[in-house]
Amino acid sequence: MAALTLWTPPLLPTLDAELGAELRRTVDGKAKPPGALGRLEDLAVQMGAVQGRRDPRADDAVVLLFAGDHGLTAEGVSSYPSAVTTAMVQLILDGRASVNALAKAAGARIEVIDVGVASQLAPRAGLVCAKVRAGTANAAREPAMSKQECAAALDVGAAAVDRAVAAGADLIALGEMGIGNSAAASLLLHRLGPAPLDEAIGAGAGHDSAGLARKTRALETAARRCDATEPFEVLRQFGGLEIAAMAGAALAAAQARRVVVVDGFIASAAALVALRMRPELRDFCVFAHASAERGHALMLQRMEAAALLHLGMRLGEGTGAVLAFPILRAAANMLNEVASLAEVLESAT
Repeated sequence: MAALTLWTPPLLPTLDAELGAELRRTVDGKAKPPGALGRLEDLAVQMGAVQGRRDPRADDAVVLLFAGDHGLTAEGVSSYPSAVTTAMVQLILDGRASVNALAKAAGARIEVIDVGVASQLAPRAGLVCAKVRAGTANAAREPAMSKQECAAALDVGAAAVDRAVAAGADLIALGEMGIGNSAAASLLLHRLGPAPLDEAIGAGAGHDSAGLARKTRALETAARRCDATEPFEVLRQFGGLEIAAMAGAALAAAQARRVVVVDGFIASAAALVALRMRPELRDFCVFAHASAERGHALMLQRMEAAALLHLGMRLGEGTGAVLAFPILRAAANMLNEVASLAEVLESAT
């Protein structure tokens, strides 16, 4: 019997197969050889099917960037202290982080949500204070969250999507900031992939060999502590508050018929949790890039997902997801603006 949870994932819309087939015919009938624009054509069909529109929209794009700290850092799983989470959140709010530069280039806005930063952040523009608790517990020693805290973090993600949709967002990307969160993501991959733990652990934010060995020992200890396999229970035992929020956001975005643009290793771990709750979520997701973090390729394989971009990135923050926005806009423009082959042939006669 599955473990009793305090949170039920939302039911997701069923995509209209007839509309999908119509969109494919429309794309195939454009003034180009069928398939000549490769995956761009698939993205156009996917966006139209998700939105339930023959003319999908991709103008307004937002990155929902969830921040939270991890008790696992007490085990030395990161080469940086938890205080860096706070410093990076402030840098993002100042508009001076990598994601800010890339979002500016992609014409996207950013909302930062404090769901679990260990320190108390002062209110300021661009910051949503939705703290569930000041960082997770040490998952190597005890559950990272209580059931109530995990459910609350999932709800924080859903509420962020509600705000984004009300503000007119067409595309919603998942981003994160949280020192130690690659360790949590590795545990989620191990249990929900499933995948061998040693294949799920990478260097994170820059471990040397000694640091990687220390991280591995800590995650082995955590994995031995609990044998959970049900998605909600795995999330609350090993995940992060920001990861839970991203999982809630992914499901809420799909429920609202928005394309979910997934960033790298950490955001994909949240998508993995959400997919294990609602497998049909896969049809709503675009996996923006293949992270260089060890384990991400295996994670994508377990979700039967193909990354859009291969740029050797492994930063997080939503940086890879941001770079997918112009491609999605181009796909929508192709569907909405390119003439049909029939028009070309008619004008040529």
